[in-house]
Amino acid sequence: MTDFSTPIQFGELKLKNRVVMAPLTRSRASVDRIPTAMMAEYYAQRASAGLIISEATVISEAANGYEKTPGLFSDAQVEGWKNVTHAVHAKDGLIVAQLWHVGRVSHPDLLQGATPVSASEVKQAGYVSLLRPKREYVVPRPLAISEIKAIVEEYKQAAIRAKVAGFDGVELHAANGYLIDQFLQTSTNTRTDCYGGSVENRVRFLLEVVDVLIEVWGAGRVGVHLAPRGDEHDMGDDAPRETFGYAMQELGKRQIAFFFTREYLADDSISLEMKARAQGVPYIANMRLSREDALDLLRSGQAEAVSFGKAYIANPDLYERLVQDEELNELNLEHMIGTDVAAGYTDYPFLNKQLLES
Repeated sequence: MTDFSTPIQFGELKLKNRVVMAPLTRSRASVDRIPTAMMAEYYAQRASAGLIISEATVISEAANGYEKTPGLFSDAQVEGWKNVTHAVHAKDGLIVAQLWHVGRVSHPDLLQGATPVSASEVKQAGYVSLLRPKREYVVPRPLAISEIKAIVEEYKQAAIRAKVAGFDGVELHAANGYLIDQFLQTSTNTRTDCYGGSVENRVRFLLEVVDVLIEVWGAGRVGVHLAPRGDEHDMGDDAPRETFGYAMQELGKRQIAFFFTREYLADDSISLEMKARAQGVPYIANMRLSREDALDLLRSGQAEAVSFGKAYIANPDLYERLVQDEELNELNLEHMIGTDVAAGYTDYPFLNKQLLES
Protein backbone atom coordinates (compact mmCIF):
# COMPACT_ATOMS: atom_id res chain seq x y z
CA MET A 1 0.00 0.00 0.00
CA THR A 2 1.26 3.46 -0.91
CA ASP A 3 2.18 5.56 2.10
CA PHE A 4 4.57 8.37 3.02
CA SER A 5 7.69 6.23 2.59
CA THR A 6 6.93 4.78 -0.85
CA PRO A 7 9.44 6.01 -3.48
CA ILE A 8 8.20 7.41 -6.80
CA GLN A 9 9.58 8.67 -10.10
CA PHE A 10 8.52 12.13 -11.27
CA GLY A 11 9.90 12.32 -14.79
CA GLU A 12 13.66 12.30 -14.31
CA LEU A 13 13.33 13.02 -10.57
CA LYS A 14 13.50 9.99 -8.28
CA LEU A 15 11.82 10.83 -4.97
CA LYS A 16 12.80 8.67 -2.00
CA ASN A 17 9.40 9.27 -0.39
CA ARG A 18 6.06 11.00 -1.04
CA VAL A 19 6.47 13.98 1.33
CA VAL A 20 7.30 17.28 -0.38
CA MET A 21 8.47 20.49 1.24
CA ALA A 22 6.38 23.31 -0.21
CA PRO A 23 8.00 26.56 -1.36
CA LEU A 24 8.12 28.97 1.57
CA THR A 25 9.14 32.61 1.39
CA ARG A 26 11.24 33.40 4.47
CA SER A 27 13.10 36.56 3.32
CA ARG A 28 16.45 35.42 4.68
CA ALA A 29 18.60 36.28 1.63
CA SER A 30 20.98 39.25 1.55
CA VAL A 31 19.85 42.67 0.34
CA ASP A 32 21.37 41.67 -3.02
CA ARG A 33 19.16 38.55 -3.03
CA ILE A 34 22.09 36.20 -2.46
CA PRO A 35 21.33 33.00 -0.50
CA THR A 36 23.11 32.87 2.85
CA ALA A 37 24.90 30.18 4.84
CA MET A 38 21.94 30.07 7.20
CA MET A 39 19.68 29.26 4.25
CA ALA A 40 21.94 26.34 3.33
CA GLU A 41 21.64 25.00 6.88
CA TYR A 42 17.86 25.45 6.85
CA TYR A 43 17.36 23.47 3.65
CA ALA A 44 19.85 20.76 4.61
CA GLN A 45 17.96 20.21 7.86
CA ARG A 46 14.86 19.35 5.79
CA ALA A 47 16.57 17.12 3.23
CA SER A 48 14.73 13.98 4.38
CA ALA A 49 11.77 15.23 2.32
CA GLY A 50 11.25 13.34 -0.91
CA LEU A 51 11.54 16.67 -2.72
CA ILE A 52 12.26 20.23 -1.63
CA ILE A 53 10.75 23.01 -3.72
CA SER A 54 12.80 26.11 -2.99
CA GLU A 55 11.29 29.35 -1.80
CA ALA A 56 10.08 31.54 -4.64
CA THR A 57 13.12 32.97 -6.43
CA VAL A 58 12.90 36.06 -8.62
CA ILE A 59 14.11 35.95 -12.20
CA SER A 60 15.13 39.63 -12.22
CA GLU A 61 15.19 42.59 -9.86
CA ALA A 62 12.12 43.93 -11.67
CA ALA A 63 10.28 40.70 -10.81
CA ASN A 64 10.37 41.28 -7.05
CA GLY A 65 7.64 42.18 -4.61
CA TYR A 66 9.36 41.58 -1.28
CA GLU A 67 12.66 42.55 0.29
CA LYS A 68 15.41 39.94 0.80
CA THR A 69 13.84 37.20 -1.29
CA PRO A 70 16.51 35.31 -3.27
CA GLY A 71 17.20 35.66 -6.97
CA LEU A 72 18.65 33.71 -9.87
CA PHE A 73 19.82 36.51 -12.13
CA SER A 74 23.40 37.18 -10.99
CA ASP A 75 26.58 35.14 -10.67
CA ALA A 76 26.75 35.91 -6.96
CA GLN A 77 23.27 34.50 -6.47
CA VAL A 78 24.26 31.35 -8.32
CA GLU A 79 27.25 30.93 -6.00
CA GLY A 80 25.00 31.37 -2.97
CA TRP A 81 22.57 28.77 -4.26
CA LYS A 82 25.44 26.34 -4.88
CA ASN A 83 26.02 26.27 -1.13
CA VAL A 84 22.35 25.39 -0.64
CA THR A 85 22.15 22.65 -3.26
CA HIS A 86 25.45 21.11 -2.15
CA ALA A 87 24.23 21.02 1.46
CA VAL A 88 20.95 19.35 0.44
CA HIS A 89 22.69 16.81 -1.79
CA ALA A 90 25.15 15.97 0.99
CA LYS A 91 22.10 14.85 2.99
CA ASP A 92 20.80 12.77 0.05
CA GLY A 93 18.09 15.33 -0.69
CA LEU A 94 16.51 16.55 -3.90
CA ILE A 95 15.78 20.24 -4.55
CA VAL A 96 14.23 22.19 -7.43
CA ALA A 97 14.22 25.97 -7.85
CA GLN A 98 10.88 27.76 -7.95
CA LEU A 99 11.08 30.59 -10.51
CA TRP A 100 9.02 33.71 -9.83
CA HIS A 101 7.81 37.03 -11.16
CA VAL A 102 5.27 38.79 -8.92
CA GLY A 103 3.79 41.14 -11.54
CA ARG A 104 1.35 43.60 -9.95
CA VAL A 105 1.98 42.24 -6.43
CA SER A 106 4.67 44.85 -5.88
CA HIS A 107 5.06 48.60 -5.43
CA PRO A 108 7.22 51.38 -6.92
CA ASP A 109 9.07 51.56 -3.60
CA LEU A 110 10.35 48.03 -4.30
CA LEU A 111 11.09 48.74 -7.97
CA GLN A 112 13.23 51.89 -7.83
CA GLY A 113 10.16 53.95 -8.64
CA ALA A 114 8.95 51.88 -11.59
CA THR A 115 5.30 50.90 -11.93
CA PRO A 116 4.59 47.18 -11.40
CA VAL A 117 3.55 45.27 -14.52
CA SER A 118 0.69 42.87 -15.16
CA ALA A 119 -1.49 41.40 -17.89
CA SER A 120 -3.86 44.36 -17.68
CA GLU A 121 -4.48 47.64 -15.89
CA VAL A 122 -6.31 46.05 -12.95
CA LYS A 123 -5.37 47.22 -9.46
CA GLN A 124 -5.12 44.72 -6.64
CA ALA A 125 -7.16 45.43 -3.54
CA GLY A 126 -5.47 45.79 -0.18
CA TYR A 127 -2.07 46.80 1.10
CA VAL A 128 1.42 45.79 0.01
CA SER A 129 2.75 42.92 2.11
CA LEU A 130 5.41 43.78 4.68
CA LEU A 131 6.01 47.38 3.59
CA ARG A 132 5.69 49.88 6.43
CA PRO A 133 4.07 52.31 6.76
CA LYS A 134 1.20 50.60 5.00
CA ARG A 135 0.47 51.62 1.44
CA GLU A 136 -2.04 50.42 -1.13
CA TYR A 137 -1.12 48.54 -4.27
CA VAL A 138 -0.94 50.75 -7.36
CA VAL A 139 -2.56 50.36 -10.77
CA PRO A 140 -0.15 48.17 -12.76
CA ARG A 141 1.09 48.80 -16.27
CA PRO A 142 0.03 46.24 -18.92
CA LEU A 143 2.96 44.48 -20.55
CA ALA A 144 3.57 45.01 -24.25
CA ILE A 145 4.00 41.84 -26.30
CA SER A 146 7.70 42.59 -26.75
CA GLU A 147 8.05 42.83 -22.95
CA ILE A 148 6.29 39.50 -22.48
CA LYS A 149 8.80 37.90 -24.85
CA ALA A 150 11.65 39.49 -22.88
CA ILE A 151 10.29 38.06 -19.61
CA VAL A 152 10.04 34.60 -21.19
CA GLU A 153 13.74 34.93 -21.97
CA GLU A 154 14.44 35.99 -18.37
CA TYR A 155 12.78 32.79 -17.20
CA LYS A 156 15.02 30.83 -19.56
CA GLN A 157 18.15 32.53 -18.27
CA ALA A 158 17.09 31.89 -14.67
CA ALA A 159 16.58 28.22 -15.54
CA ILE A 160 20.09 28.08 -16.99
CA ARG A 161 21.46 29.65 -13.82
CA ALA A 162 19.50 27.14 -11.73
CA LYS A 163 21.29 24.34 -13.56
CA VAL A 164 24.68 25.96 -12.92
CA ALA A 165 23.71 26.37 -9.26
CA GLY A 166 23.23 22.61 -8.90
CA PHE A 167 19.47 22.32 -8.63
CA ASP A 168 17.80 19.08 -9.72
CA GLY A 169 15.14 20.87 -11.76
CA VAL A 170 12.82 23.87 -11.71
CA GLU A 171 9.23 24.62 -10.78
CA LEU A 172 7.40 27.50 -12.45
CA HIS A 173 5.43 29.63 -9.98
CA ALA A 174 2.17 30.19 -11.86
CA ALA A 175 0.00 30.52 -8.74
CA ASN A 176 -1.15 32.79 -5.90
CA GLY A 177 -1.95 35.83 -8.01
CA TYR A 178 1.55 36.44 -9.33
CA LEU A 179 2.38 37.40 -12.91
CA ILE A 180 1.58 34.21 -14.82
CA ASP A 181 -1.59 33.72 -12.76
CA GLN A 182 -2.55 37.30 -13.67
CA PHE A 183 -2.53 36.23 -17.32
CA LEU A 184 -4.45 33.01 -16.62
CA GLN A 185 -7.44 34.40 -14.75
CA THR A 186 -10.20 36.55 -16.20
CA SER A 187 -10.37 39.01 -13.29
CA THR A 188 -6.85 40.26 -14.04
CA ASN A 189 -6.62 39.63 -17.78
CA THR A 190 -8.79 41.94 -19.88
CA ARG A 191 -6.45 41.98 -22.88
CA THR A 192 -7.75 41.83 -26.45
CA ASP A 193 -4.54 40.64 -28.13
CA CYS A 194 -3.12 37.11 -28.45
CA TYR A 195 -2.57 36.92 -24.67
CA GLY A 196 -6.17 37.71 -23.68
CA GLY A 197 -9.77 36.71 -24.21
CA SER A 198 -10.00 32.99 -24.97
CA VAL A 199 -8.64 30.39 -22.58
CA GLU A 200 -6.09 29.43 -25.23
CA ASN A 201 -4.78 32.99 -25.29
CA ARG A 202 -4.75 33.42 -21.50
CA VAL A 203 -2.77 30.19 -21.08
CA ARG A 204 -0.29 31.16 -23.81
CA PHE A 205 2.21 32.94 -21.53
CA LEU A 206 2.30 29.99 -19.12
CA LEU A 207 3.03 27.56 -21.94
CA GLU A 208 5.65 29.77 -23.56
CA VAL A 209 7.55 29.88 -20.28
CA VAL A 210 7.17 26.14 -19.70
CA ASP A 211 8.50 25.47 -23.20
CA VAL A 212 11.71 27.44 -22.59
CA LEU A 213 12.18 25.71 -19.23
CA ILE A 214 11.88 22.39 -21.06
CA GLU A 215 14.49 23.59 -23.58
CA VAL A 216 16.92 24.02 -20.68
CA TRP A 217 16.02 21.10 -18.43
CA GLY A 218 13.96 18.60 -20.41
CA ALA A 219 10.31 18.01 -19.52
CA GLY A 220 11.22 15.44 -16.87
CA ARG A 221 12.78 18.08 -14.59
CA VAL A 222 10.13 20.81 -14.91
CA GLY A 223 7.15 21.25 -12.59
CA VAL A 224 4.34 23.81 -12.48
CA HIS A 225 2.69 25.38 -9.41
CA LEU A 226 -0.98 26.43 -9.78
CA ALA A 227 -3.70 27.84 -7.51
CA PRO A 228 -7.09 27.05 -9.06
CA ARG A 229 -9.11 28.43 -6.14
CA GLY A 230 -7.88 31.97 -6.83
CA ASP A 231 -7.95 32.84 -3.14
CA GLU A 232 -4.72 34.85 -2.93
CA HIS A 233 -4.02 38.45 -3.95
CA ASP A 234 -7.51 39.41 -5.07
CA MET A 235 -7.78 36.88 -7.91
CA GLY A 236 -10.76 35.23 -9.60
CA ASP A 237 -11.76 33.49 -12.81
CA ASP A 238 -15.14 33.22 -14.55
CA ALA A 239 -14.65 29.52 -15.33
CA PRO A 240 -11.77 27.99 -13.34
CA ARG A 241 -12.60 24.44 -14.45
CA GLU A 242 -12.19 25.47 -18.06
CA THR A 243 -9.10 27.65 -17.47
CA PHE A 244 -7.14 25.27 -15.29
CA GLY A 245 -8.43 22.17 -17.04
CA TYR A 246 -7.15 23.46 -20.37
CA ALA A 247 -3.83 24.45 -18.79
CA MET A 248 -3.38 20.93 -17.43
CA GLN A 249 -4.38 19.38 -20.74
CA GLU A 250 -1.61 21.31 -22.47
CA LEU A 251 0.92 20.62 -19.71
CA GLY A 252 0.00 16.96 -19.95
CA LYS A 253 0.89 16.98 -23.64
CA ARG A 254 4.34 18.17 -22.63
CA GLN A 255 4.67 15.40 -19.99
CA ILE A 256 6.23 17.65 -17.38
CA ALA A 257 7.62 16.06 -14.22
CA PHE A 258 4.79 17.10 -11.89
CA PHE A 259 2.13 19.67 -11.14
CA PHE A 260 1.40 21.12 -7.71
CA THR A 261 -1.83 22.79 -6.64
CA ARG A 262 -2.36 25.05 -3.68
CA GLU A 263 -6.00 24.16 -3.02
CA TYR A 264 -7.57 22.95 0.22
CA LEU A 265 -9.88 19.94 0.13
CA ALA A 266 -13.54 20.86 -0.29
CA ASP A 267 -16.62 19.95 -2.33
CA ASP A 268 -15.77 22.61 -4.90
CA SER A 269 -12.09 21.66 -5.30
CA ILE A 270 -11.04 21.07 -8.89
CA SER A 271 -7.52 19.67 -8.53
CA LEU A 272 -8.67 16.12 -9.19
CA GLU A 273 -10.44 17.28 -12.35
CA MET A 274 -7.15 18.87 -13.38
CA LYS A 275 -5.36 15.60 -12.64
CA ALA A 276 -7.83 13.74 -14.85
CA ARG A 277 -6.80 15.97 -17.77
CA ALA A 278 -3.07 15.82 -17.01
CA GLN A 279 -2.37 12.69 -19.07
CA GLY A 280 -0.51 10.94 -16.28
CA VAL A 281 1.54 13.89 -14.99
CA PRO A 282 2.10 13.25 -11.25
CA TYR A 283 0.12 15.45 -8.87
CA ILE A 284 1.38 16.99 -5.60
CA ALA A 285 -1.47 17.95 -3.26
CA ASN A 286 -1.09 20.86 -0.84
CA MET A 287 -2.85 23.15 1.63
CA ARG A 288 -4.23 22.47 5.11
CA LEU A 289 -3.63 18.73 4.87
CA SER A 290 -3.82 16.73 8.08
CA ARG A 291 -1.77 13.56 8.38
CA GLU A 292 -4.94 11.55 7.77
CA ASP A 293 -5.93 13.63 4.72
CA ALA A 294 -2.48 13.13 3.25
CA LEU A 295 -2.52 9.37 3.76
CA ASP A 296 -6.00 9.11 2.24
CA LEU A 297 -4.86 10.99 -0.86
CA LEU A 298 -1.84 8.74 -1.28
CA ARG A 299 -3.56 5.44 -0.54
CA SER A 300 -6.49 6.20 -2.82
CA GLY A 301 -4.18 7.26 -5.65
CA GLN A 302 -5.77 10.70 -5.82
CA ALA A 303 -2.33 12.29 -5.41
CA GLU A 304 1.14 10.93 -6.09
CA ALA A 305 2.70 13.06 -3.33
CA VAL A 306 1.64 15.41 -0.55
CA SER A 307 3.18 18.72 0.39
CA PHE A 308 3.38 20.73 3.60
CA GLY A 309 4.37 24.34 4.20
CA LYS A 310 4.10 25.74 7.71
CA ALA A 311 4.55 22.26 9.17
CA TYR A 312 7.94 22.10 7.43
CA ILE A 313 8.96 25.45 8.87
CA ALA A 314 8.49 24.16 12.40
CA ASN A 315 9.57 20.55 11.83
CA PRO A 316 12.81 19.96 9.94
CA ASP A 317 12.19 16.22 10.37
CA LEU A 318 8.54 16.41 9.29
CA TYR A 319 8.84 13.31 7.10
CA GLU A 320 9.98 11.20 10.08
CA ARG A 321 7.27 12.67 12.31
CA LEU A 322 4.57 11.85 9.77
CA VAL A 323 5.78 8.29 9.34
CA GLN A 324 5.94 7.75 13.11
CA ASP A 325 2.76 9.77 13.80
CA GLU A 326 4.62 11.96 16.28
CA GLU A 327 3.61 15.33 17.71
CA LEU A 328 4.66 18.41 15.74
CA ASN A 329 6.58 21.44 17.00
CA GLU A 330 4.72 24.69 17.53
CA LEU A 331 5.26 27.32 14.85
CA ASN A 332 7.18 30.46 15.87
CA LEU A 333 5.10 33.15 14.13
CA GLU A 334 7.25 36.04 15.36
CA HIS A 335 10.21 34.95 13.26
CA MET A 336 8.44 33.65 10.17
CA ILE A 337 9.65 36.35 7.79
CA GLY A 338 12.76 38.42 7.32
CA THR A 339 14.94 38.20 10.41
CA ASP A 340 18.68 37.51 10.46
CA VAL A 341 18.63 35.21 13.47
CA ALA A 342 18.40 31.44 13.80
CA ALA A 343 15.35 31.70 16.05
CA GLY A 344 12.30 30.41 14.25
CA TYR A 345 14.42 29.32 11.29
CA THR A 346 17.14 26.77 12.03
CA ASP A 347 16.60 26.21 15.76
CA TYR A 348 13.50 23.96 15.71
CA PRO A 349 14.18 20.70 17.60
CA PHE A 350 14.42 17.30 15.95
CA LEU A 351 12.74 14.24 17.41
CA ASN A 352 16.06 12.47 17.33
CA LYS A 353 19.15 14.64 17.74
CA GLN A 354 21.12 12.13 15.66
CA LEU A 355 19.09 13.21 12.63
CA LEU A 356 20.57 16.69 12.97
CA GLU A 357 24.11 15.32 13.28
CA SER A 358 23.93 12.61 10.61
